[in-house]
Amino acid sequence: MKTDKEIRLAWTGSGLMFDGGPVGGPQIMVDGDSATGPSPMDLVLTGVAACMAIDVKVILEKGRVPFDSIDVTAQGARRGETPRHYSGLRLVFNVTGVPPASRSKVERALELSREKYCSVLFSLRQDIPVEIVLEGG
Repeated sequence: MKTDKEIRLAWTGSGLMFDGGPVGGPQIMVDGDSATGPSPMDLVLTGVAACMAIDVKVILEKGRVPFDSIDVTAQGARRGETPRHYSGLRLVFNVTGVPPASRSKVERALELSREKYCSVLFSLRQDIPVEIVLEGG
């Protein structure tokens, strides 16, 4: 298998804490107990939110749509039994400073991210319902 990305992860010797990240890149603490760092599932949810936010920013800039900020709140519902994968996601985007006439362009940017560009979202199981909400203006 040809690979495009590589991360390394090493147990710290304590609890469920691991240090890791891209080889030669910035490292983070991952903690299965969420005490000293985000858990793996927190990182999945963060990855989806960040991926889509980056897509939206790039699309709006290419379309010359002015905005002041992009904030995302991501929520995930997890199955009660093992494997406790996400069974649904809800992402609320608050994009401020967009002229009212350009709101449809923000909606289109969200749609493009979800349907075409967000590689993190496409890496998840395709049967997970994803709700995306646009707030603010």
